[in-house]
Amino acid sequence: MKEVVLDTETTGISVKEGHRIVEIGCIELDNLVPTKNKFHCYLNPERKVSEKAFEVHGYSDDFLSKQKKFQNVVDEFLKFINGKKLIIHNAEFDLAHLNHELEILGKDKIKNEIIDTLILARDKFPGSSISLDALCKRYRIDNSKRVQHTALIDCDLLAKVYINLIDQKEPTLDFQNQDDKLQLSENRNILYFKKVIKPSPEELEKHKDFLKKDLKKNFFN
Repeated sequence: MKEVVLDTETTGISVKEGHRIVEIGCIELDNLVPTKNKFHCYLNPERKVSEKAFEVHGYSDDFLSKQKKFQNVVDEFLKFINGKKLIIHNAEFDLAHLNHELEILGKDKIKNEIIDTLILARDKFPGSSISLDALCKRYRIDNSKRVQHTALIDCDLLAKVYINLIDQKEPTLDFQNQDDKLQLSENRNILYFKKVIKPSPEELEKHKDFLKKDLKKNFFN
């Protein structure tokens, strides 16, 4: 099952106030493992960036004015996400802006299956902070490169958070026995594989007999 981790940056929060998308980032996952397929673009929003948004992502009006418009990348973007599940943190925000851009061009809204990691985190850690930074800290994911919010960096971090939220490990391995355990280091490399084998009743009885004989031997010698 292929999935796409998606993130956007915008000129501001509210679509109703006419805010637009300035960056889209997508990373493809295949069975939870990132592939080499990525989609990324900066966009000319055809309006000014709000001060608060500039503080978040740092994209100036001058820089963005030289970028492509959404209409120039929309077909490539829709082709990239076609038929894939979308993984988004606070999906309501990103989808509102993406669907607004599509509506401007007279195109249909996004109909992909959506997994909102904000909802997953809220259900798993009720009452705790569930921002992307907080989740990275909880799962010991290095987010030192996230000085400002940029779509591809956020996608990379979110992919790792998502794998942890659904209790999977990276990379995903298929084991036939549920008792099989993976011991992982903090940098996600596999240290060793341990398979737990339970003794049979006959083996347990033999073990008891052995202990009795051993105790008698030690006592009388």
